[in-house]
Amino acid sequence: MRSAVRTTLICSLLAVLVLLTAGWSLGGSRDNVVVTYNTPQNWVNWGDVLREFSRETGITAPNDNKNSGQSLTALIAEKNSPLCDVVYLGIAFAPQAVKEGVLQSYMPPGFDDVEPALKDANGLYTTVHYGSVAILVNTEALGDRPMPQSWEDLLDPMYKGMIGMLDPTSAAIGYSVVVAVNEALGGTLEDFEPAFDYFRKLNENDVIYPKQTSTAKLMKGEIPILIDADFNGYGLKYEQFGPIEVVIPLEGSLKIPYVVGLVNGSPNEENGKRLLDFLFSAKGQELFAKGYVRPINPDVLTEEIESKFLPASDYERVFDVDYELMSKVQEGFNNKWLAEFGG
Repeated sequence: MRSAVRTTLICSLLAVLVLLTAGWSLGGSRDNVVVTYNTPQNWVNWGDVLREFSRETGITAPNDNKNSGQSLTALIAEKNSPLCDVVYLGIAFAPQAVKEGVLQSYMPPGFDDVEPALKDANGLYTTVHYGSVAILVNTEALGDRPMPQSWEDLLDPMYKGMIGMLDPTSAAIGYSVVVAVNEALGGTLEDFEPAFDYFRKLNENDVIYPKQTSTAKLMKGEIPILIDADFNGYGLKYEQFGPIEVVIPLEGSLKIPYVVGLVNGSPNEENGKRLLDFLFSAKGQELFAKGYVRPINPDVLTEEIESKFLPASDYERVFDVDYELMSKVQEGFNNKWLAEFGG
């Protein structure tokens, strides 16, 4: 409990610092800023997305390094006096955000074209793009070991001390990894035992569970094998020219949609709406595609970007789940995970 309170306080203090560095004081004008949560500069091209939005509108839009779980915790803590305007979340966190009443309705351009399973019917959140759970490998750090091709391969003791993934009780991608493993190995959203059996074995390889985005550690070889989103691997490979390869596990994997929503009581509501409009515009969608995620508007994908993805046959192994149920069972999963593996 003390840890959760401390995390919430830190998130809130960081939010205030972001606002101050954006060029206004708490007693000053807020007309020229939009505050976002969970928009790290190097994640899916959020840096360029927010810079281009600011260039076009003149509205300051700082990046924010919280993950989905930390963002939701902060929104709940700040519910009576919101600091944030637009939040970006893994879809598994979205129904909880709705339940907590921290979002308000706004239907950006193209809302009607989004599949019902990927949005809230009342416009409280909308999927903006998606990726897939993948095994990301730094081939130099791997040395002469073979590149793992499956969930089963990762259990081999040769990879001991080399594997990492984000904490599944805190980050959307971490939880998505567990769901991917569970479904691939015959489990369901109402039966996580196949995943728990798997991670009992995998943890014998001393898996690392950071709470923050860890692609930099993959790039440096500090975590040679990172189970994460495919788009992070593509970004390291093509933008930072890293020795990184992306693998969709042979047993199967999971699609990971990400959503955006307007915060209830947003202090800069009109700016938040303008940002959401931009994210779903052709320009915004194209900028996300350059971050190697699949935009919700596929018309913006170019042949050049498509050519950098793994073959379509690999993505035939990627499946959807009932994302609303995935969110509903998350608390029970978290409690079971923490009881068995700690946090």
